[in-house]
Amino acid sequence: MPGLTQVVGRFAPSPTGDLHFGSLVSAVGSCLEARNSDGKWLLRIEDIDPPREVAGCAIRIIHDLQRLGLVPDEPTLFQSTRLDAYQNAVDRLLESGFAYPCGCSRKDLPASGIYPGTCRKGLRNKEARSIRFRVDSGNSGFEDKLRGPVTATLAETCGDFVIRRADGLFAYQLAVVVDDDFQAVTQVVRGADLLDSTLRQISLQRALGLVSPEYMHLPVVLSAEGTKLSKRLQSDPVRDRDPAVTLEQVLHFLGHNPPPALTLELLWDWALSHWNHELVPRTNTTLPTLS
Repeated sequence: MPGLTQVVGRFAPSPTGDLHFGSLVSAVGSCLEARNSDGKWLLRIEDIDPPREVAGCAIRIIHDLQRLGLVPDEPTLFQSTRLDAYQNAVDRLLESGFAYPCGCSRKDLPASGIYPGTCRKGLRNKEARSIRFRVDSGNSGFEDKLRGPVTATLAETCGDFVIRRADGLFAYQLAVVVDDDFQAVTQVVRGADLLDSTLRQISLQRALGLVSPEYMHLPVVLSAEGTKLSKRLQSDPVRDRDPAVTLEQVLHFLGHNPPPALTLELLWDWALSHWNHELVPRTNTTLPTLS
């Protein structure tokens, strides 16, 4: 119908390690949720933290996704090409009073790690190191498509948070918000480990006058020891796994039961016609055994 906004979803990995099963769950879930609504699915490489990035990893992630049938509907966006846009957002937040220079280092933080607002009223003879976003003292919240209402008080859970680091690099929270708006993203489907980040990002969106996407947070894949899979820890890379077997296991993890022994193409056909986010589990669970 005329006037309806097209659904746009995205997957946005950082190139700090190879694609693992936990990241793949987010990629598949975001793709199915977007395309099930006749929407677009985008890929964005969040390469704005060079000290943590692994050489060649971005290209390997792109190739691994393609091998598994995950091809974006537009050219891949690399955040490293968007630095001017992030600086513009920082300038706007400083000018509007939503952000301020901070002279504190990590050692100045209390044991809780929650920033107490030391530099809110000025640097007090300190040299500016980072830029922080001024959080509201009230509750922040949103309606998660899978989990329902999510609320927290950012002043109590994190305090004013960094949007440009002391080393001059832009923080993840800011870059995500700027690029979701730039790419006209209408829905964000990702792991539940990013629930806290969502509240910060919504606060930034409001301060910048941006529209918030719809959010859905998938269960986190845990190792047999009960820890979150991590690219940094080289957890279970999927590169050498059979693509059809791997996709089938992702679908099982997401609460869907495709017929066995389908080809990769037929699995995608089945998944697109049977996807129902209501079937997705709400709780984190362990990594399926991969053959």
